[in-house]
Amino acid sequence: MEKVLITGASGLIGHRLTGLLLLKGYAVNHLGRPNNITQKGLNFNTEHVNHYVWDIKKGEIEPKAFDGVSTIIHLAGAAVADKPWTNARKKEIIDSRTQSAGLIEAFLKKNNHTVKTFVSASAVGYYGDCGGEFVTEERQPGTDFLAQVCKEWEQAAIKIGNLGVREVRCRIGIVLAKNGGALPQLIKTMPLGFVNYFSKSNLYYPWIHLDDVCGIILHAIENKNMHGAYNTTGPAPILMKDLMKAILEAKKSNALLLPVPPFALKLVLGELSEVVLSSQKCSNEKIIKAGFNFKFNNIEQALTNIFQH
Repeated sequence: MEKVLITGASGLIGHRLTGLLLLKGYAVNHLGRPNNITQKGLNFNTEHVNHYVWDIKKGEIEPKAFDGVSTIIHLAGAAVADKPWTNARKKEIIDSRTQSAGLIEAFLKKNNHTVKTFVSASAVGYYGDCGGEFVTEERQPGTDFLAQVCKEWEQAAIKIGNLGVREVRCRIGIVLAKNGGALPQLIKTMPLGFVNYFSKSNLYYPWIHLDDVCGIILHAIENKNMHGAYNTTGPAPILMKDLMKAILEAKKSNALLLPVPPFALKLVLGELSEVVLSSQKCSNEKIIKAGFNFKFNNIEQALTNIFQH
């Protein structure tokens, strides 16, 4: 039985991915902080899931987490949008990604291991605000804070690739799911009779259904020819206004669609507004050429699946 180690497994992607890996016959190890190691609320059989602990600040890790592991999926990282971006919070966001990858790198350097593949999360924030430009993986990184986070995140992953481990970086777009990701935030005012969109020209949202995110990660595990960065985004990035229209249609809602000027959002959120005001019209041609077939080929299919299940 092939074994996969997941960091950040308590999050939206890690939880769903664990269930899919178990269905495909993998054994799964979870690696995380003590307070994040829990089996409560899991909707899959945990018979083949082992839980191990690390302390990133102390540089400590349970060696048994790596026993028999052929693939590491590195999803760990402090949430980007849940707290104001103070200098301390910015440091935490970056350190939680780079220091955790560094801890894995140090272990692999010093110890015999069976790891052949390292798949790391990244994000489309790597590119910065690109407006209506069609963005491929070859584009240079942006210069804002989110771009800095993603650049350092990926550099930490590349160091693990330099150890002779096949390394794949998934630049994940805006993940759509029923009980997490961006969607609940986008529709939280719907019961009040309205939803908002940001009235910024060329504000493209590179959406992707949660199951396709996990599908691409699974494809990266099993397709040994994959390496480097891949835009992990759906087939057709759309304008934020059109996304909100599609959500209202899928929900069969009569809520009003109201514009919010970007300056108002910047006044409230400050620099944190980058999270929702940056545009990335991402190409997913590279992952398609790698043989991945999307389960959801348009936004209507994705939203129908989410709201009807």
